Amino acid sequence: MGFNVYVTRRIPEPGLDILRKECEVVEVNPDDRVLTQTELLEQVKGRDGVLCLLTDKIDAEVFDAAKGAKIFANYAVGYDNIDVPAATERGIAITNTPGVLTDATSDMAWALLFSTARRTAESDKYTRAGKFEGWGPMLFLGGDITESTLGIVGAGRIGTAVAKKSVGFRMKVLYADTRRNEELEKEVGAKQVDLDTLLKEADYVSIHVPLMPETTHLIGKREFKLMKKTAYLINTSRGPVVDEKALAEALKGGEIAGAGLDVYENEPEVEPGLMELDNAVLAPHLGSATIATRTKMATMAASNLVAMLKGQSPPNIVNPEVLKK
Repeated sequence: MGFNVYVTRRIPEPGLDILRKECEVVEVNPDDRVLTQTELLEQVKGRDGVLCLLTDKIDAEVFDAAKGAKIFANYAVGYDNIDVPAATERGIAITNTPGVLTDATSDMAWALLFSTARRTAESDKYTRAGKFEGWGPMLFLGGDITESTLGIVGAGRIGTAVAKKSVGFRMKVLYADTRRNEELEKEVGAKQVDLDTLLKEADYVSIHVPLMPETTHLIGKREFKLMKKTAYLINTSRGPVVDEKALAEALKGGEIAGAGLDVYENEPEVEPGLMELDNAVLAPHLGSATIATRTKMATMAASNLVAMLKGQSPPNIVNPEVLKK
């Protein structure tokens, strides 16, 4: 019971309750902000475990500062903020929170798709400014959704969920992935195609790939030129998958009709060119931001951390090889 853990930013109370029940010391960052790297290095010293966030850069320097720590439990499904090989080398377990945010994030992709297609953010601003003077036949014309073509780039859990939710809109579904998704083909009649074909044919391109060297700037200047001028790009995966400068140019030049983004290349900074455009809907990384989802993430991350400290195998370990050491 003498465990000493640190939480890098406040999470929903049910997660903290799990930690407090099982650990002697549970210290939480009192400020609702991301720690500086200097603060992080200081706070992880002497801890048995750390519950960290996607916004924390967890590298070899942090692991060395946290000498003796057995686990860093990431409060996210993605873990590109963590140097996993460096953790494994030091025998430190890394865990994540997979599955729990699939529906919330796929719902967010749809929220952005609708908002961009039907120009709701733009028209909301227009109405609040007192410019609405009555119905007009050419007022805020947008894109059709029903019976259009949806392109899924990355048909994993979230991409699959987005595609399945298209059934009510009678959409044709194309997907680009290194692996065949027979479930998607069977349930929605999806067709696997290469990325270029998807970009040329889709009315809506929704991105759901993990961030890796081969997916960085997967969608850039060349890819925007392949898309229809009436097409929309939706990104709820990771910001660097899209070249933001190229996207701003494509939107400004009319190469594509619009974009809905929940993630950015250099969060929390947003490409200035995008900020100026009405055909870009910009959300502040809200993919998992529902009460139930964020609470489940908290309890899952805390349970992962406690299991490791008690000598058990964490349910969601990313580097299981450390358990053999």
